[in-house]
Parts: sequence; C-alpha cells; structure tokens
Amino acid sequence: MSETSELIATAQENQLPIYRQRALILDHGKGSRVWDLEGKEYIDFAAGIAVNALGHGDAEILAVLHAQAGKLWHTSNVYFSEPPIRLAEELVAASGFARHVFLCNSGTEANEAAIKLVRKHAADQGRGPDRRVILSFAGSFHGRTLAAVTATAQPKYQQGYEPLPGGFRYSAFNDIAALDQVLTDDVAGVLVEPIQGEGGVVPATDGFLQALRERCDALGALLVFDEIQSGMGRSGKLWAHQWSGMQPDVMTLAKALGCGFPIGAMLVGPKAAEAMQFGSHGTTFGGNPLAAAVARVALRRLASPLIASNVEQRSQQLREGLQAIGSELGVFAQIRGRGLMLGALLAPAWAQRGGEILDAAAREGLLLLQAGPDVLRFVPALNIESADVAAGLQKLRSALALLSG
Repeated sequence: MSETSELIATAQENQLPIYRQRALILDHGKGSRVWDLEGKEYIDFAAGIAVNALGHGDAEILAVLHAQAGKLWHTSNVYFSEPPIRLAEELVAASGFARHVFLCNSGTEANEAAIKLVRKHAADQGRGPDRRVILSFAGSFHGRTLAAVTATAQPKYQQGYEPLPGGFRYSAFNDIAALDQVLTDDVAGVLVEPIQGEGGVVPATDGFLQALRERCDALGALLVFDEIQSGMGRSGKLWAHQWSGMQPDVMTLAKALGCGFPIGAMLVGPKAAEAMQFGSHGTTFGGNPLAAAVARVALRRLASPLIASNVEQRSQQLREGLQAIGSELGVFAQIRGRGLMLGALLAPAWAQRGGEILDAAAREGLLLLQAGPDVLRFVPALNIESADVAAGLQKLRSALALLSG
C-alpha cells in the first residue's frame, strides 16, 4: 500500500466523514502550484476556497509568522498584545466606515457575532424580541454554527438540525420588488453577500444593495455585508461592496484575511459601535498575536494597486479562456462573477457532472471547486501569474475534452 493510500485509509477510519475529499494528499506548495505526496504537480485554482490569496509559501507571510512565533503565540483577551491592536487600527482605516473591530477565528464566528450585535442593537433601541428579525437571501451562505446556518437560506444546510433558532426571514436575492413585502418594521438587520459564493457565484445586481441601504435607513435596521469570500481584493476592489458605492453598518471578514492562517473579523460602523459592551461577547482565541501579525501583512498586500491590477488582468484572461473552452466544447452556459471570483454555469447537458469534472481536472493536474451542483468556481490566488492561469486553463480543457469524448 502506498503512503497516500495508507493515509487516506487512516483518515477514513479516524475522521468524522463529513467531507468528500479528492483521493490525493497535498504535501507542499509554492505560489499557485502544489505537489502531492507522489510528487505530482497541480495548478491551484481553488486557493483553499478563496483563502490562500497570496498563494503558498509567500516569503513575507512566512517571515512575519516566524518572527511573531519567536515572541508570543497567545495571551487570551485578558491582556493586550500589539499585533491585534495594530490590525484593528488598520482595518478601521481600510474599511472606510468602521469604528470598532471584533477579532475572532473564522467566518461563521464573525457572522455569529454580527447576528448577536444586530439583536443587541435592536434591544438597546427598545425593540422587543418579536421585532429583532434578520433578513437574508435565497442562495446565501453565512456559516455552519446554528444561527449562521439558519441565516443561510439554503435548506440543504439546515436539514436535520431543527428546531432552528427563530427570528430569521428569507427573500429572493436581487429581487428589489420583493423587498417591500419582507422588509417590515420588525426587521432589525439585513445580512447579505455582495457576491454570493456557495450560492453559485452570483453578484448583486445594480441597485440591489442601494435598495437595501435605503430601506434599512428608513426602518432603523442595520445593513450587514458578508465579505468573507468576496472581500480582501478578490473582486478587483478591496471590498466587493465598493462596486455599488454603498457602505454597510457592519461587515464580516475571514478567508483571505489570514491568507491561510485562521482569523475572522467583524467591523462595526458608528450606528452600532456601542451596542456591545464589556461581557456581551467574547472568544478565547480571537485576536491571537500570530493570526493578527499575518493578517496585517495580508491586508497591506491585498489592498495594494499591484494586486488590484493583477486581479483585473488575470480575471480577463481567465474569463476569456473559459469562454473559449465553453464555445469549443459546449460545456458552459454562462460565466459570471467579478475579479478572481468567477463561476462557470454548466450547460444543461453537463449540469449534473460537476463532481465528475473536478475529479477529471485533478487527474489532469488542476485543483478546482464547485459552487453548487452546476457551477464551477474559480478563486485562485490574487497574485497568480499569467503562465499559471494559461496552464490551468489548458488542463481544464484537456479534462473536459476527455469527458466529452
């Protein structure tokens, strides 16, 4: 038995079987290329699900991590340390709206904090429990904790976990006309992704975020942007909501914020900045010095014009390559998304073959993702090079051609 087969068997024996992983063991990476235990090379179009935004083995990330590891790993929030203080300051400055920051460990934690903050703010305004509804949208994904999965308006993530928490309401994404029926005076907050990720890589249409902003202002409700996947430069701007010109009251971040090191954040604007006071929330590992030190580098690098320029160029290259493959093989019905958060909607004849495509791509040396059963998701590192995009597209074409044959 090979080492790969032995390790996979060990994983299947000992780990909770909640993932359906490809039958390979990734061992090391550099830039947008990774290698498995057998020495096979892959182009990485997945980036740890939009996490490894500076690729693998980035020298500056490694240097700051090693430097901080030699000083202080963890203090708890009983004491101050410098990295989270500096990170919070820099996030406030970069956000354009925030006054306060809460640091945590993941995206679902950030959204859980936002849900609590919305309701605490409503309570402070004198709203009773029946007037603290949170509105979210069909196709959304906000995390796996019980409140976050209830805010996630996709029944497949909720089945078997009932009874779900009350006080959540759903509406159709990008349907402005439907808002008048669902945004009533019992709504305390609206939680929305400027670009839906798990829901199929669907951007908010022109005017939708503006309509939410206007209605939230009229109701005194908080507008929360979930930028966990779309933020940190992935759309071509630092924050995806900047394309709309709208600002939130609250924003949640994770994924690329740590470029692979676990960290999340909730940014809070002036309207609700005082809602959470001493003892109202907390986390043991949030604000960890190691994570904060890495995130400071990630924020500075991903906010740079150099990254924005590369995202624009590589996005055009990737989109054009996918359109060419689609035209040749008839596999794609639509290419959508922004920047380096793109989704290729499979044509009807291919709609049930997403998993098969991912397997074939891996055999050809390409790591790829889905966003629902009929969408291929492309979220590579934001500093991916032109040669790697070209090589990845060629591998994708080869995989699809073999499946077509």
